[in-house]
Amino acid sequence: MKIGIDARMYSSGFTGIGRYTFELIRNLAKSDAKNEFVIFLNSPEFENFVPPASNFQKVRVDAEHYSLTEQIKFRRILNHEKLDLMHFTHFNSPIFYRGKSVTTIHDLTLSFFPGKKMNDWLHRTAYNLVLKRGVKNASKIIAVSANTKKDLIKLLRTPSEKIEVVWNGVGREFIPAVPTELSRKQLARDFGIEKSYLLYTGVWRDHKNILGMLAAVAKLAEDTNFDGELVITGKANPVYAPEIFAKVKELGLEKTVVFTGLVSDEDLRKLYQNARGFVFPSFYEGFGLPPIEAMSCGIPVAASNSSSIPEVCSKAAEYFDPRNIDEMAKAIWRIWNDESVRKKLTEAGAKRIWDFSWRKMTEATWQVYREVLES
Repeated sequence: MKIGIDARMYSSGFTGIGRYTFELIRNLAKSDAKNEFVIFLNSPEFENFVPPASNFQKVRVDAEHYSLTEQIKFRRILNHEKLDLMHFTHFNSPIFYRGKSVTTIHDLTLSFFPGKKMNDWLHRTAYNLVLKRGVKNASKIIAVSANTKKDLIKLLRTPSEKIEVVWNGVGREFIPAVPTELSRKQLARDFGIEKSYLLYTGVWRDHKNILGMLAAVAKLAEDTNFDGELVITGKANPVYAPEIFAKVKELGLEKTVVFTGLVSDEDLRKLYQNARGFVFPSFYEGFGLPPIEAMSCGIPVAASNSSSIPEVCSKAAEYFDPRNIDEMAKAIWRIWNDESVRKKLTEAGAKRIWDFSWRKMTEATWQVYREVLES
């Protein structure tokens, strides 16, 4: 069989979808030497991508996401390849493509939190059209959590039997490490981190509730003897960065908050491993990979009790209402200062991570491929 994979979000600076696509391709290469895989990429990732096995080939697309080029040029390229099955790793597929296909829905964030770029009529209309047609046209839908499946059924009235829930995995390179004097000096040199710290990693968007997290840390500093730092990774989104920087100044957190910018995989692991705790304050997540990575590195997690997060984190997180600043501050304080809570969560996290692996994800995804190919 000839199977296509949309890898236009494949990137060295991984986001959630980029990580998902990378791990899917890597694990398919390890497990399938019989079928032919066509990997569709944009530049510059096309030039940098090395096919992982002889039955993998790459095709340049250069079609920007959510563009007219995506709808016309990408569809023409797909038709030319004469695929037995196409896997769209995000909902933004050409709406007139009629081949057999699987579409992964990671979340419906823009339906609940359109943000500052999706509030005008044109963008909202285009988003809703592409999402609805992409879900309708797919032979099968992969939802990364039961919560995402529930959202698909509720918002788009997608038949339950069309949707398979396949959890994401966590890389086994995320492992605990004992902080050392050398590692602390490296963090100080590379990022300016001088104290014990809480960690947040993720994109800068309104649904991530970074402003709420800053308010909770300010509350913590005001009410307790908290003297640590809050380390925030991720690219400074120009749409949201000004209000985040302004909030830090307003709350007097200039000496408490450290912004690292986008970090490499290796540096991300070091930041996890040396953190005293991880905070995940989102209003909405389709899955929520960072707290699982934090658990895998052996640090306790304080997390929002919304959307898919309790499904994924189970009993291995200290939960809070993301709209209740006092409650968030208290949860963060417990993972920072209460040794019994820290021990309980660390042990629970070490067990929970074994429910997630990219190998399991790939095997389950292949079963979805098989079902569609045999239909």
